Amino acid sequence: MCSDKDIKIASSRPSKSPQFHKTEPIQNTVKTETKKAAKQIGEKVAELFADEVSYANIGEMDNGELISQRRLLLCFTAIASLENYISDEAVSDIAKKSFLDTLKKMDMSLYKASSEMGAFSFYYLALRRGTDVIRRIGQTFAMLCSHDGDPIFQEMGEALYCWFSSQAKKTILELLK
Repeated sequence: MCSDKDIKIASSRPSKSPQFHKTEPIQNTVKTETKKAAKQIGEKVAELFADEVSYANIGEMDNGELISQRRLLLCFTAIASLENYISDEAVSDIAKKSFLDTLKKMDMSLYKASSEMGAFSFYYLALRRGTDVIRRIGQTFAMLCSHDGDPIFQEMGEALYCWFSSQAKKTILELLK
């Protein structure tokens, strides 16, 4: 039980409370022109992705599963490129949101088919290991295509990742000027 001695009464001049530094939300600290550039980057990378997916022709190996996995790898590569080649995280987040919003507007079925987060988890694991990333991306692609250990599918995954990453990088860097 509390006694009267344990109770303190505030004086007429309360002590100053500690001052905390107020920060603006991260989105508000990005300049308007930078936001516009980030949105434009996301839109352009989405257009690049959609063009590549629409012209996909793998020849004799064409099948539904392969086309689906190819689409997922290209979508992952686009998003990873936006993360890798834009140094400011807030700007990168704006570009990624713009990429996904543009994809939704362009083709909702393509957006839905390209947002398989289970596959993305495997690709992120390969990317975040930090060593032999390209080889690991290729191995992941082969595994997701149900051809685990198949060097042809691994090389196909490596080639798709390297090629599309370079295309996205070129687009991003041109728009960052």
